[in-house]
Amino acid sequence: MNFKPTILDRYIIRKFIGTYLSALLIIIGIVIIFDISEKIDNFVQNQAPLKAIIFDYYANFVPYFINMFSPLFVFITVIFFTSKLASDSEIVAVLSGGISFNRFLYPYMISAVFITIFSLILNLYIIPPANTNRIAFEELYVKKKFLNTNRNIHYQLSPGEYVYMESFNNLNKTAMKFTLESLDGHKITSKLSAETAVWDSTKQGWTLYDYYIRSYKGNVEQIESGKIKDTVINLTFSDLATRKNVVESLSFNKLNEMIKIQKLRGDKMVKYAQIEKHTRLALPFAAIILTIMGVSLSSKRKRGGIGVNIGIGITLSFSYILFLRFSQMFVHSGVLPPYIALWVPNMVYGLIAYFLYRIAPK
Repeated sequence: MNFKPTILDRYIIRKFIGTYLSALLIIIGIVIIFDISEKIDNFVQNQAPLKAIIFDYYANFVPYFINMFSPLFVFITVIFFTSKLASDSEIVAVLSGGISFNRFLYPYMISAVFITIFSLILNLYIIPPANTNRIAFEELYVKKKFLNTNRNIHYQLSPGEYVYMESFNNLNKTAMKFTLESLDGHKITSKLSAETAVWDSTKQGWTLYDYYIRSYKGNVEQIESGKIKDTVINLTFSDLATRKNVVESLSFNKLNEMIKIQKLRGDKMVKYAQIEKHTRLALPFAAIILTIMGVSLSSKRKRGGIGVNIGIGITLSFSYILFLRFSQMFVHSGVLPPYIALWVPNMVYGLIAYFLYRIAPK
């Protein structure tokens, strides 16, 4: 097979990328209009500056939105202009001229790989810092203040060191019924208890009130108590007072560090970080899978014209996005580990793409 770019290749690539970018601009414009109409009351009520709305929110909202619905844009793009080629009998002419279906698919795959790389770059390098500003804006002007409502909080801070809080109020930075235990194997070496523990941002530590410490050295027990005591542990206010979507603003390296720390602590929030990590890696490859599906579906002229193919394309692309969101439930329910669950949609739709490719008109 000759892989040297031809006039037809350049034509298809130009149409693919051009239609993809046009679809992005149109849909983004529509979404921004609807988003403004939904949040305008929050902007006015919270006196959000126009500059912040444009540059801190919407400028950072665009790459986030592109990434989220990129599979939909790719599939609709392929379905739209390939159906147009089929309806004008251009594909028949191409195949009749001795060009194989695989060779006809070649420029599509070049475009799909380009979009996949573009999406990976967005996921790994552009979207996380953009999400930092977007989420910060939402915290100030859109969402209500976050309140940690978790109770009976348990963490392993390091091997053999455990902390417990009956509850934590992030608004006044106070933990109730605070306990810190140190163990050597299965044997307790010390236990610190306090009625309340308050986070001190200046000292970057906790101030304990009405504390009580039991220490064990051999068979000797030592007891210490008092009204106030400062302590520093491997647990900060930010660990307890952040929303689930904070993982969206972390770089890939910091995301891996968070997963490592949360696994050590036994933090149930680790699932959100794992889902974010594997979604960033799995989602971009949908461009290749959905491109093969789109070409295979729309390369044959159908009764009803382009509208039928576009309807099929929208249905399948939305079903992919829905499946991707649904696969997250496999992680939360413990049915599948994240590194499998988030790749299941690509596996399933990859098989569908292969089947459609096999039955496509050659």
